[in-house]
Amino acid sequence: MTLVIVLLLLLGCLLIATSHLTKVNKAAIAVFVGTVGWVLYICYGTDFVMSQHPHEYMEFLAGESPSSKAVKHFICDNIFLKYVGKAAAIVLFLLATMSIIEILNNNGCFDFVSEWIRTRNSKRLLWSITLATFIISANLDNLTTTTMMLTIMHNIVQSRRQRMVIGCAIVLAANAGGCFTVIGDPAGIILWDNGAVTATNFSAFLALPAVVAWVVPTLMLGRSLPERLDAEWPAAPYRGDDTNLNRWQRIVMLIVGIGGLWFIPTFHNITKLSPFLGALCVLSVLWVVNEIFNHKLMNADQMILRKVPRTLQYGSIQLMLFVMGVMLAMGAVQETGILGMASEWIDYNIHNIWALGAFAGLLSGIFDAFTVMMTGLSMYPIVETWQLNMWVDADYMANFVQNGAFWKVLAFSTAVGGCLLCFTNPSGLALMKMERMRVGWYLKNCTGSVFVGWLLGLAVLWLEYYLIY
Repeated sequence: MTLVIVLLLLLGCLLIATSHLTKVNKAAIAVFVGTVGWVLYICYGTDFVMSQHPHEYMEFLAGESPSSKAVKHFICDNIFLKYVGKAAAIVLFLLATMSIIEILNNNGCFDFVSEWIRTRNSKRLLWSITLATFIISANLDNLTTTTMMLTIMHNIVQSRRQRMVIGCAIVLAANAGGCFTVIGDPAGIILWDNGAVTATNFSAFLALPAVVAWVVPTLMLGRSLPERLDAEWPAAPYRGDDTNLNRWQRIVMLIVGIGGLWFIPTFHNITKLSPFLGALCVLSVLWVVNEIFNHKLMNADQMILRKVPRTLQYGSIQLMLFVMGVMLAMGAVQETGILGMASEWIDYNIHNIWALGAFAGLLSGIFDAFTVMMTGLSMYPIVETWQLNMWVDADYMANFVQNGAFWKVLAFSTAVGGCLLCFTNPSGLALMKMERMRVGWYLKNCTGSVFVGWLLGLAVLWLEYYLIY
């Protein structure tokens, strides 16, 4: 049954990687694999439990005779719900941050981006919009940031080829910006929530590699753009008889939203509660501010006339279901014990986290980046500092303690390596759908630039560790 569950996961990864060809939604595949994986697991529950959790199961029985019903209750209460809780915490965090960005976007808090990039000079527009994307995605979800920036760019740039080049730079900036904070990418959120990294240490090490991975490919992509762009600027967006919040009100909402998210790491350090609770708190405060500023629209029942970004909304729901499905599927595979065996083989035969990180980046460029990251995280438990004395090779195992090098290498490589091909990350898929872009065009015009930026960023990360440790 372990073999069947592993084959199911591999088949799911293959279908997810080829979803742009099969036209089967990757979220549906992930949810299916996660669901069926646990059904298969519980069918052979006694064997798995006696192999992985014999002492806990004996304590659960408390002297009673083991039975099929008892082992199912044990799996549900002591194993399955643990993975559901971890996945739900990430999904709730994504739900809160995506709701925050929708509230800010609907109130025109990001209209300054359109004002800032108002130019026909290709280089200035390219760097302005990617800089804004890099900064915003570091504070908010990178998928919603990408969708918002692609929409702004699509309404301004008239040439489809120019839009594809700038769109590739936007996708890369969003993924690079999201990977160096614990709240900008689902991978960082999971690492942070599991205690593998702390917010300050994570950002301190990944900030410079992320900048390199964004700047170098953007320089290379900018050379294919003409000096002057075919651009025009539409009128200010209409938001349903909107009272058009004045500038200071938009600034207040932006400070509440972004500033609140910056406070979440502090909230987590003080309370030790899951970060999603802090994100929900920020959402609730921003929600109240939104209703106070828009009370006239509320009273006039005009809020329903606002244009809701349905593409963003639909994509957000898909991302949340996809994350939930992948995390449940990886939980089922992890409980079979096969991932522990795989990590032992890698430790013995490879024994190098940088080679492992490079391999994870290449896999992320072929398969789904988030799935590769979850596989790496599931294979290696976090080693407590006091346990290092128990290992023969304590220097190598130090890479897997809290704030160890492995977690940063994994997060960086999967995020930036996932841009090697556009269909292996949600942001790239959004670009493909919006601009009807083919994989062959991306491979010819962008993959080489992304590869150079990724390798240079990885080299910078290695140099940081070499100089410090």
